[in-house]
Amino acid sequence: MNPVDLFWFFLIVIALQPIIKQKSLEFARRRLIAKLEQQRSSRVILLVHRQETMGFLGFPILRFIDVNDSEEVIRAIHLTDPEMPLDIILHTPGGLVLASLQIARALSRHPGKVTVFVPHYAMSGGTLIALAADEIVMCEHAVLGPVDPQIGQLPAASVLRAVAKKPLEALEDKTLILADQAEMAIVEVRNSIRELVSPKFPPEKAEEVAAFLAEGNWTHDFPITFDVAKSLGLPVSSDMPKEVLALMSYFPQPVRTTPAVEYLPIPRRAKPS
Repeated sequence: MNPVDLFWFFLIVIALQPIIKQKSLEFARRRLIAKLEQQRSSRVILLVHRQETMGFLGFPILRFIDVNDSEEVIRAIHLTDPEMPLDIILHTPGGLVLASLQIARALSRHPGKVTVFVPHYAMSGGTLIALAADEIVMCEHAVLGPVDPQIGQLPAASVLRAVAKKPLEALEDKTLILADQAEMAIVEVRNSIRELVSPKFPPEKAEEVAAFLAEGNWTHDFPITFDVAKSLGLPVSSDMPKEVLALMSYFPQPVRTTPAVEYLPIPRRAKPS
């Protein structure tokens, strides 16, 4: 093999390396999913959103819950026997209310037990999906988030509070329309939450939880920790299978030139005194 052939062989190997790595990760994920399904006798569905890099240009793409996700999750539910348990692994910043609500309603109507696993975070629309579960399994440091609707880039509850502080004649028509949309959005989301949690709570408690999560009592990115979720009466548990945490390692973020977090990936044990 002459130097020119070696050069082209090297280029081909470099070009194929990302594809080989991606296929290897997909194979490892599928193998671990199959193991988890066998252990729990359930259907495992992953809804994981990571920041991705676009092609050779390296532009970051932020993923979120969209209608494609709802179609895929609902298709997976249709392929599952009604009595078989569903295990949903959620890792998402949120997304479209329509898509999140479609998934949540499909889970809520599944006759078998539905368990949602939150290894790190499931914010906004992710929390809406988690509310449909019979059990929410969270890691010690995992968080959910409020489900208050956003109108454009503005919190609906904040729009209503701002409008209430001004006389009607001082408001533009556009602002009044925005406030009308905000009021409708809060009512719709509150009713949807109440619908999802009603099988688990008495009517008064379901209304209280729905109002608390939808009416802007916190900022939209407020972290609802395990303890806060438990105080709200949500069916949370901390019994996280190690396979779920292992699965998350097969969804790496795009490689940066200088990593922000670095450590030796081996267990450490304290030495006995």
